Amino acid sequence: MPETNAYWRKTRWLTISLFVLWLLVTFVMNWYAREINEISFLGFPLGFYMGAQGILFIYLAIIWFYNRRMRTLDAEYGIKNE
Repeated sequence: MPETNAYWRKTRWLTISLFVLWLLVTFVMNWYAREINEISFLGFPLGFYMGAQGILFIYLAIIWFYNRRMRTLDAEYGIKNE
């Protein structure tokens, strides 16, 4: 039973921390769009580039990291897919 509690504690911490990262990326990038647009990247304003492409890659990285970390936690605690 203590192992199960540790597993869920780590799972909750991971989920909450990645959700906070998602919130920061989503809302901070939009909140500071005018300031970010002053920076140019590949000929486009950085705010436009992040809105059109960059944020999507960050979301994919968050999903990839969550999947990788959960597989590690599952193997560590002997959780099998059903």
